[in-house]
Amino acid sequence: MDRLEREQREREHQEDLARLRGLRPIDDDFMRCLFRDNKPLVERVLRIITGIDDLVVLSFTTQKDMKRLVGARSVCLDVYATDSAGRKYDLEIQRDDQGAGTRRARYHASSMDIENLDAGQDYDELPETYVIFITETDVIGGGLPCYRIERVNLDTGAPFDDGAHILYVNGAWRDETPLGQLMHDFSCSDASQMRDPLLQKTTKYYKETEEGVASVCRAFEEVRLQGIQIGMQRGLQQGIQQGLQQGIQQGIQQGMQQGMQKGLLQGTQQTLLQSIRALQSTMGISANRAMELLNVPAAERDRYARLVLEAPAE
Repeated sequence: MDRLEREQREREHQEDLARLRGLRPIDDDFMRCLFRDNKPLVERVLRIITGIDDLVVLSFTTQKDMKRLVGARSVCLDVYATDSAGRKYDLEIQRDDQGAGTRRARYHASSMDIENLDAGQDYDELPETYVIFITETDVIGGGLPCYRIERVNLDTGAPFDDGAHILYVNGAWRDETPLGQLMHDFSCSDASQMRDPLLQKTTKYYKETEEGVASVCRAFEEVRLQGIQIGMQRGLQQGIQQGLQQGIQQGIQQGMQQGMQKGLLQGTQQTLLQSIRALQSTMGISANRAMELLNVPAAERDRYARLVLEAPAE
């Protein structure tokens, strides 16, 4: 690792530490850290929100990708849990009001249904489901701590009783009830100000211990690298497409097949060189590190390293 790369990583680390100090449980990145491998905390939060005092979580996962129909929009649940009664829970932390729309809640509920009914099963085997949005503000606007949405028969007024529940929790609510105190804690960046002992203990671990801080910083680094790789992959795809278009134009003169192959090859090589230089310039890293981030095959790295040195910068 060269000096510029070390300095870049140190700057990023200091930025992560500053960001960590200001994070609250209602910030989804931090929430995933708090809930990861912490069944008691997930259970505590679900009990308070649903009012099911004997709720026992059997299993849960964060960032749960749901199976879906081919071509349908994908769904990734913040926290997906199953309790001892077979009920399923989707817990979403949503600071942006626009991300907690009623149609989104409906889509999440339908995705949970698809996830939990296999071919050959009877519809009556669908489990009871809860889609829960915790929002930073009162998105419904009724001045209540929690809004419980259920289907009803409009003509008789009787509950439809299909087992689907949608809850919107007002994160701005404050009172001395368990829910009001929980929402207070969810908005605290300082663990010492929290009232729930389990949430306070978990927050202190991730903010004040060496192991916890390192865990959060690793998560930040993974997200950062994932973003870089996604960006570079999109850039490569665009470059390949441009190379293909160049190949087609050249192929009109020299033969369609030959031109497409040559254009694709040149476009890919040129795009990789541009991407390597861009990473070196913006992140202050070595060419080898840039090629690692771009997933350049090891067998090709010496060749591209020579091209980086030989070819003039654009």
